[in-house]
Amino acid sequence: MTSQIVEAEELLQPFFRKLNRRDRIGPEEQRALAEAAEDRLVYAAGEDLVVEGERPTRSMLVTSGFTCRYRTLPDGQRQLTAIHLPGDFVDLHSFLLKEMDHSVGALSPTTIITFPHERLVKLTERFPHLTRLLWLLTLLDGSTHREWLVGMGRLSAQERVAHLFCEVYARLSSIGFASDYRFNLPITQAALADAVGISTVHVNRVLQELRMGGYISWDGGQLVIQDWDRLVALAQFNDRYLHLVQEPR
Repeated sequence: MTSQIVEAEELLQPFFRKLNRRDRIGPEEQRALAEAAEDRLVYAAGEDLVVEGERPTRSMLVTSGFTCRYRTLPDGQRQLTAIHLPGDFVDLHSFLLKEMDHSVGALSPTTIITFPHERLVKLTERFPHLTRLLWLLTLLDGSTHREWLVGMGRLSAQERVAHLFCEVYARLSSIGFASDYRFNLPITQAALADAVGISTVHVNRVLQELRMGGYISWDGGQLVIQDWDRLVALAQFNDRYLHLVQEPR
């Protein structure tokens, strides 16, 4: 096994944990994924990884940092439609949809690893189980989008922010990146506002309310959930849509 493949396997550990949280992938499948990986790239906060209208020839997977899917309206307003964490593909959809109908940007300093589409074709032809797991990832995107849509339409601003904090903690803890109800959240209040569809002034007020209510503290990029049960109740959060059940796929 070459040093490049060994490095790729190490970088892909969050991805393997994400898959193993929902199924089991064997050593041969892990090695095949590492062999299919190509470049390791680093992006600064605020930098675009891929832009709406582009036709990528490779898909990118986050190994560290936070990124987001977003659309920008003609008047300059931005709406985030997803937040990516370590272990998440940011543009797997481009493998089949070809043209990007949204952009992907880095919310923090981010490292990604690329998978050329031609290699993904060979991978999916060789490993039917991995094909199903890649399909599962796009289905998880869909279930998360549905949850965000319900929240945007029916939850209050405070409930939406609380729900996002619960979701990020649940996702990070499932891959070993968070514990004891605390985690790094290296995003700006402006990005948080764009994720929940309110102004930065409003999101600042919501954060003050959550702090004063004893729900959370957020200092130096680290968010601490001070009362998980109360935050879950406030957000009406249920992790069912994340499908964190390990079973054969």
